[in-house]
Amino acid sequence: MTTFDDIGGISTEFQTHLSPTRQPKVWAIGGGKGGVGKSLVTANLSICLALMGHKVVAIDLDLGGANLHTCLGVPIPDRTLSDYLSKKVRNLSELLTPTAISNLFIISGAQDDLGIANLKQMHKAKLLSQLGELNCDYVILDLGAGTTSNTIDFFISADQGIITTLPEPTSIENSYRFIKAVYHRKLKMAEELLEIGPLIDQAMNAKLSQNSTPADLVNRIIEINPTMGMKLKSEINKLNPKLIINQVRTQADIDIGFSMKIISKKYFGINLDYVGYLDYDATVWQSVKKRKPLLMEFPNSSLVNNFDRIIHRLLNIN
Repeated sequence: MTTFDDIGGISTEFQTHLSPTRQPKVWAIGGGKGGVGKSLVTANLSICLALMGHKVVAIDLDLGGANLHTCLGVPIPDRTLSDYLSKKVRNLSELLTPTAISNLFIISGAQDDLGIANLKQMHKAKLLSQLGELNCDYVILDLGAGTTSNTIDFFISADQGIITTLPEPTSIENSYRFIKAVYHRKLKMAEELLEIGPLIDQAMNAKLSQNSTPADLVNRIIEINPTMGMKLKSEINKLNPKLIINQVRTQADIDIGFSMKIISKKYFGINLDYVGYLDYDATVWQSVKKRKPLLMEFPNSSLVNNFDRIIHRLLNIN
């Protein structure tokens, strides 16, 4: 099991931690509702990866509610994404701020109205491109709440999209809304890529039952045009979001993840991978209050084992 002691100090030389030859993998942490623990998950997955020896940059893409720096025990940096969006700095690498954990850096979120939600397509494409140019092993994105097109695009563009939810009806409902938004955005992208707009229209105009699902739509397209239909299905199958249930108290809470997995497959045809859960633990708010990273401040918390299992699942390590 990963251990969380022997923490390295702060390096004053970014390049000693960030090799210029790496193409980072991008993970995006999303969810349909605020307050479900996206920043908690982002911070502690980043810490896990850093302690395993990976070079990590955690980026706060939350609009107006940037708090990832608090979860990582870092004061609000002098330079944030606002400086990049307002063109005060040209490169994301200029925003890198070291944390107290060796190998882990943060780019803090916008602190004003120049938010991610207002990004134009050209700026979004540039930002996505610069994520791939950061000299590290992993870039972990803490996405804002909701289903704005930019939030969904960052989620889809990531190598791995991770949905965080609570075992509560409203949170679960919002998670399904998030998955639905991801599905429809992916369908739109596939429509443009494959130039199958008329085919989709034909399928949608067909006499599908009142209870038809998005998965039924794809199957109908396959019936009309097997070749293009299978290409569309292949594009949809590229969606393989991960799921983390936060603040579980009972076995029933844990089992919600398995139910969501089944429903997502049946309704959307999406393979939702339930990678683990986080126990309800009062140390979370204590760490936030102290402005200390949870895994560092409370190494004996049950969440240490929770995150250890999740990170191994995400990395496909047995």
